[in-house]
Amino acid sequence: MRKILTLTFIIYHLSFSVAFAFTKAEADALYGKEKYKEAAAAYESVLKTSGVAAEVYYNLGNCYYKMDEIPLAVLNYERAFLLDPGDSDIRANLALARGKTIDKVVPPSEMFFVTWWRNLTNCMDLNGWATLGIVSFVLMLLGVLLYMFVTPLWARKLGVYGAMVMFVVMVIANLAAISQHIGLKNRNTAIIMAPAITVKSSPSETSTDLFLIHEGSKVEILDASMKEWMEVKFEEGKQGWIPVNAAEVI
Repeated sequence: MRKILTLTFIIYHLSFSVAFAFTKAEADALYGKEKYKEAAAAYESVLKTSGVAAEVYYNLGNCYYKMDEIPLAVLNYERAFLLDPGDSDIRANLALARGKTIDKVVPPSEMFFVTWWRNLTNCMDLNGWATLGIVSFVLMLLGVLLYMFVTPLWARKLGVYGAMVMFVVMVIANLAAISQHIGLKNRNTAIIMAPAITVKSSPSETSTDLFLIHEGSKVEILDASMKEWMEVKFEEGKQGWIPVNAAEVI
């Protein structure tokens, strides 16, 4: 009897959840009517029921931006960017939202090839790089076959040089795909959600105050092994300890 009641409760709960679940089209309709609070709740529902998607995170970020909830806007734009870094609209709106945060960060200088590689890997999403890797591998094999089995010299040269170019493209595509996959898997960055937080020198309220950081700032998580504190590094290079509940992982 207890099992039957439990099963009945589970079925009822699932039916209730499905009944109040939203589709993306419904969320888009609410956004179009400028009902941003309702649209945000609808997009959150879509993410829970249908899984993560760059477009949904982007639209959710737009809702929060319209409501002037800048930390939540930055958080969702960052999540959209993580899934689809090549989307120009996501890039533009993320820059716009970050421009409205209190702390204006000047990142430390870096070697030109580091910047070049980051810009290159961010020009497409993971699926795009994976597709390019497969296509370049097939074309490389065709070039090898052309070199091995075609008689004219010009065709053999075309095959060998083409295969070499495709090999380089394949390597770059695979490295870029691996880089993005690691970023999606690790999720070692977060957005400060508290209006203002004092960064500490160690994981304790009584430790030395280092500096003040405000909502919307992006941090890299260095140590998340503790229950209530985590060590973070800010984009300008400073680092320290903050309460875990002061930030949300991207």
